Amino acid sequence: MKMHPDEIRELRDIPNIGVAIERMLFTVGVSEPADLIGRDPYQLYDRLCSVTGKSQDPCVLDVFIAAVAYMEGGPARKWWEFTQERKRQLAARQSR
Repeated sequence: MKMHPDEIRELRDIPNIGVAIERMLFTVGVSEPADLIGRDPYQLYDRLCSVTGKSQDPCVLDVFIAAVAYMEGGPARKWWEFTQERKRQLAARQSR
């Protein structure tokens, strides 16, 4: 069932979010869908890596990007559709 972002009350109602990603979001202080609005998914990912003490799969970052974009009014898209964006952004950050 497709929901409008304003109707989403649980993190797992966001496209691409399952139990494991929900736990990761809880770990970085995101407890409800509205908490994603205005957040930087790259900072969330960096925080997750820091808190857990290990580098997380970059696909987790793709899911974070997808979730933030959706909650900010973007269309529901598969997480892997953000992989190229992530790679471009990370390459740009490394070249600074």
